[in-house]
Amino acid sequence: MKRLSIIFLASGLLISLLPTAYAAGDAANGKKIYEEECSDCHSITAGKHKKGPSFFGVVGRKSATISEFNYSDAMRAKNITWTADIINDYIKAPKKYVPGGKMKYDGLEDEKSRTDVIAYISSLH
Repeated sequence: MKRLSIIFLASGLLISLLPTAYAAGDAANGKKIYEEECSDCHSITAGKHKKGPSFFGVVGRKSATISEFNYSDAMRAKNITWTADIINDYIKAPKKYVPGGKMKYDGLEDEKSRTDVIAYISSLH
């Protein structure tokens, strides 16, 4: 019984560490949203940048750290680590989240669409 309790507790701890709302997103639908909303400016290939930096490996990466990409002063000054929650806030209203940034996109208002696209880009590593 004690062993079962330890396993249950450890499982609960691991699950609590996941960004659950985004893990529950539909990555296949997120790929479609990426293609419609993001792919003109962002690549999913490591080292391939467009108007914006590649999304490959973005989750967990510090902002403005790809040396071959020319970030705005505002993005360099933001000094954040791209977590699922921060990506959610950013893509909801990029100009509000990073005033003075280069991103021209107005934002993705639909919460489910944001959850799905985050699930997709979280898989790129």
